Amino acid sequence: MKNTRGSTIGVILIISIFSVFATSCASFLHKKAKTKKIASVFYPPSPDTPHLQYLTSISGSDFVGKRTKFGTFILGAEDVSQMVKPYGLSFTNGKLYICDPGIGGLEIIDLKNNEYSNFTPGSNGQMKSPLNCYVDKNEFLYVADPGRHEVVLYDSVGNYIGKIADTGSFKPTDVAIYGDEIWVTNPDNHRLNVYDKHTKQFIRYFGEEFGPGDDGFLYSPYNLCITADVIYITDFGDFKIKKYDRAGKFLSSIGSYGTGVGQFVRPKGIACDKDGILYVVDAGFENAQMFNDKGQLLMFFGGPYKGPGDMWLPAKVVVDYDNLEYFKKYVDPKYNLNYLIIVSNQYGPDKINIYGSISPVKN
Repeated sequence: MKNTRGSTIGVILIISIFSVFATSCASFLHKKAKTKKIASVFYPPSPDTPHLQYLTSISGSDFVGKRTKFGTFILGAEDVSQMVKPYGLSFTNGKLYICDPGIGGLEIIDLKNNEYSNFTPGSNGQMKSPLNCYVDKNEFLYVADPGRHEVVLYDSVGNYIGKIADTGSFKPTDVAIYGDEIWVTNPDNHRLNVYDKHTKQFIRYFGEEFGPGDDGFLYSPYNLCITADVIYITDFGDFKIKKYDRAGKFLSSIGSYGTGVGQFVRPKGIACDKDGILYVVDAGFENAQMFNDKGQLLMFFGGPYKGPGDMWLPAKVVVDYDNLEYFKKYVDPKYNLNYLIIVSNQYGPDKINIYGSISPVKN
């Protein structure tokens, strides 16, 4: 006579072990990626000559997971994964990394393999409030986490490899790498902290020579954009974007507090294209304003959410030249795609807006 009771217990044990394994890997479960296409939206609108086109949006609800029949039998049907409150962005090697404090981790959209995954590591790598991130060419991930008071580091496969901390008051809100240096905005000490990329050791402060009342003083540095010549910093506490040379000399500021064009209410993410055009998202206006390298307003796009192309509490903007192939299909055939402008929205149905800088096709 067969021991059916023992066989049943064995099956249950196998199922339990599989369930625990599947749960531990939940942060890397992949979902099939989908994007949606809508009618062309241009900025500025007709009859003016358009310079930008809203291309598409990506939201968690647009990405549906698939499992094997056995996986579905064990774990049940998979829920649609949704972005909760996306903030920081980084786009490298066909992968869009999205900091989401709402899940205590990141969403990763792999456009090359058409996959979507959540990255929520545990143990020493567990995040508390991931705000902004930077991914280098080797796909090493740097996450500014003000909840941990640290910049948290991961390798290309998501392993926790260390942290950048500070013995003083440290609340990292943005992180960027330029050359062999890691730059971190720190509102708690009104400066930027600069570290060696290889050793992760502190090198110097940026902005410490300025005091309250000086034009170059940083009341609340929140976001940064580094180019070959200059550094732009969002001073959330002074309602301005401040411009410095690489040596730390204050050059000029853009904007002021107010509701007029070229002014700011809640300036946040900033990005710069190769021609020196600066993009600034404002969570108060719920739009992005564009300035030339002299600080003159060129145009703005977005606006309080009413439909595709609009914004809802935008937080971050990035400019990308390397991943155009994934979005060319959305471009109006009368135009060429020059580069991408990507904006995160913390609320609303369209969490990540993709815009394109366009120019007319020459006949």
